[in-house]
Amino acid sequence: MLASTRGSFKLSYYNEYKSYLRVIQMSFPTIKSTHSLVAKHVNKEKWDKLKNHKTKTSGFTLAKAIACAVEFDNQHCGIYAGDWDSYKDFADVFDPIIQEYHGIKADAKHTSDMDFSKISGNINPAAPVHSTRIRVGRSIDGFGLSPGITKEQRLGVEELMKKAFSKFENELAGEYYPLKGMDEAVRKQLVDDHFLFMSGDRNLQVAGMERDWPEGRGIFHNKEKTFLVWVNEEDQLRIISMQKGGDVLGVFKRLANGIKAVGTTVKKESGKDFILDEKYGYVHSCPTNLGTGMRASVHIDLPGWTAAGLDKLKARCEELALQPRGTRGESGGQTGHTYDISNKHRLGYSEVQLVQTMIDGVNKLYEEDLELQKQQE
Repeated sequence: MLASTRGSFKLSYYNEYKSYLRVIQMSFPTIKSTHSLVAKHVNKEKWDKLKNHKTKTSGFTLAKAIACAVEFDNQHCGIYAGDWDSYKDFADVFDPIIQEYHGIKADAKHTSDMDFSKISGNINPAAPVHSTRIRVGRSIDGFGLSPGITKEQRLGVEELMKKAFSKFENELAGEYYPLKGMDEAVRKQLVDDHFLFMSGDRNLQVAGMERDWPEGRGIFHNKEKTFLVWVNEEDQLRIISMQKGGDVLGVFKRLANGIKAVGTTVKKESGKDFILDEKYGYVHSCPTNLGTGMRASVHIDLPGWTAAGLDKLKARCEELALQPRGTRGESGGQTGHTYDISNKHRLGYSEVQLVQTMIDGVNKLYEEDLELQKQQE
C-alpha cells in the first residue's frame, strides 16, 4: 500500500513538474544576449502572438528559434530557422531582423545569377594569393533545416545526396564519406585535409543542429580535393569549391557546375528543387546567410597593410564591400601578414556581383599594398 502511495505521489509530482515546465516554456523568456537583434525585435506582444505556433514541416517553434539568444550573452543575431515555414510563420520576428542585418528594404527582391561567363578578369597573377575558396549553402524543399529537421528528413537528404554523388562525372567525380561508422584512417585523412566537421559547437548544440549525431551526416570530395559537399551540418548542404592560387574564375566555374549537377540529380530523383525564396534568395538555417549564402575568399599576403595597421585595413575593406579575417577563421585570430579576404554581403546581390566585387577589391588591395610597402621603406 505504501509503495503504491509512493508511486502515485511520484507520478503526481512528475505530472506537476511537466506542467510547470510547460508554463515556464510559454512565459516570455529572459534574453541573455541583451544587445542582439533578437532582444531588439522579440517583445512580449510578438511572443504571446507566436509562442504556441508549430511549423508544419518540422514542428519548429519560436522558443527553439531564439534559443541561442536566450542561452548565451554573446549573440549578435541570435536566431535560427527550423524550416522554410519558420521564415513565413514567424515573419513578425524574422523580417525586421533580416532587414536590419542585411540593410535591405521591406519590399526588396533577391536575384540569383551563377553565370560565370559574366565575370570580368581575374586576380592579378602577381598577387601573393595562397588559395581561393568559394562556398554556398543549399536546402532542398520539403525537408526541415538543420535546427528543426527530423531524423527521417535528415536521412532522406543524405540518401538523395548519395544518389547525386554517384552520378558525378569528370572533374566532380569522387566519394562520399558518412560520419557514422567512419574508418579511423579515413577520419584522420579528412582531419589532415581540414575537411572534417565535428560535434561540440555549443551554438549548434543549443540551436538543435547536433541532434542524433552523427547519423545522416557526411562529407563528399572529388578526387582532386577541389570540390566538397558537407551534408547536414549547419545547412542541409554546404557546397565548396577551392584550390591553390588565385584563379577565382576557375573556382567559381567549378562551383557553378557542381551546384547544377546536385540540383539536376535531386530534381530527377525526388521532383524537389532547392528552396529559392523570391524575397530572401536561397534559404539557410541562419538568416545571416540568406540570399546567395556565398562566401568567396582568398588567402593573400598584405605586408604593407599589416604595417599600416589592422584598423586601416578593416576600414578600406569596408569601402570595398569586403571583409578581412585572420586565416584561422572568424574567431581564430591573426598571424603574420596573411589575411582571409572575402565578400561582405550575402543578400541583395547576385553571386556574379559578389565574386566580381571580391576580384576587383582584392586586386585594389594588392595595388595599394605595393604602394604602402614603398612608403614604408
